[in-house]
Amino acid sequence: MPAQVLAPLDLLCQENRTEPAPLVEGPALGFRHRARLSVRGRINTPKVGIFQLNSHQLVDIPRCPIHHPLINQVAHALRTAIRKSGTQPYIESSHRGVLRAIQIAVERSSQSAQLVLVTTGKTAEPIQDLATVLREELADKLHSLWWNGNPQRTNTLLGSHWKKLSGPDALLESMGGASIYYPPDAFGQNHLPLAEQIVHQVHAWVPEGKRVTEFYAGVGAIGLGLIKDARSVTFNEISDGSLVGLRLGIDALENLETAEGQKGLLRDKVTVIQGPAVDALHGLEAAEIVIADPPRKGLDPPLIEALRSHPPERLIYVSCGLESFLRDARSLLADNRFALSQVQPVALFPYTEHVETVALFERGPV
Repeated sequence: MPAQVLAPLDLLCQENRTEPAPLVEGPALGFRHRARLSVRGRINTPKVGIFQLNSHQLVDIPRCPIHHPLINQVAHALRTAIRKSGTQPYIESSHRGVLRAIQIAVERSSQSAQLVLVTTGKTAEPIQDLATVLREELADKLHSLWWNGNPQRTNTLLGSHWKKLSGPDALLESMGGASIYYPPDAFGQNHLPLAEQIVHQVHAWVPEGKRVTEFYAGVGAIGLGLIKDARSVTFNEISDGSLVGLRLGIDALENLETAEGQKGLLRDKVTVIQGPAVDALHGLEAAEIVIADPPRKGLDPPLIEALRSHPPERLIYVSCGLESFLRDARSLLADNRFALSQVQPVALFPYTEHVETVALFERGPV
């Protein structure tokens, strides 16, 4: 990663007398466990890939080296299934055809793939033959098969119509000592080795026995592993798919034992506040540790103001947008409300200039 990408982060650390940690990097090949690929071409010559930069010209990528090998295998099986079933790929210029895109996610423990078929219709009927062939081609490599309907002319890949065609309701991962469930419409990181390192770093900054509140919690990949040693954990999330995964993870706590060997008590530590972060600010009232993993736009302004008004002992900020993180950090650090203690940049997307930032803020003297 070019040094100039990290320069603004280094400057923030210098301003706050904080030593930035070295950039964390992970595997650069075969790391991508999730992919969204568009489908174009003709029945006999289908293309499955991504668009050239700043264009709608699709590039077929049969052997992408950054994909987990199973993703390439699924894409190959899809090309075969399109030809055998006679399924028409999407024609963007006329908004015709059937199959417009796929989403693939790999479950590491089973080495099988959750596959979503995105079509232009409002029912799954047109891809029944395609689904049958895919099951035959992939066999035990297919974790689950889903249909998603997106009939609109849009660059947004997924539509609002869903149906499970076969398999379990969610992928299962083990992360931070907890079972993490990913329904197909929930957000998940594609670089799982580095995502695990981020989770472990956050956990290292959370002392035992604390009341924790996590905003933008997703399926609970960070917070679920904290429940066993925390006094309480409150989750806030707005996405329906992520909330389904989060509740599956909470339900799995019934199978875990506390330090005293009692089952079922861990769930009693958990509260879920559904909705936008601005409607969950009361979750700050008793929180000693706050974790926030917002989307690229950064923290919602009312949340920043609430944190500044009543700073917790620690705020752990996981950022996927460097520009928004720098903006939010300077707001949080104003008037010594917080001190910036540690910063860890992570190269979550190899071959790009994107940097994920994991930062620890501690309550200041004011």
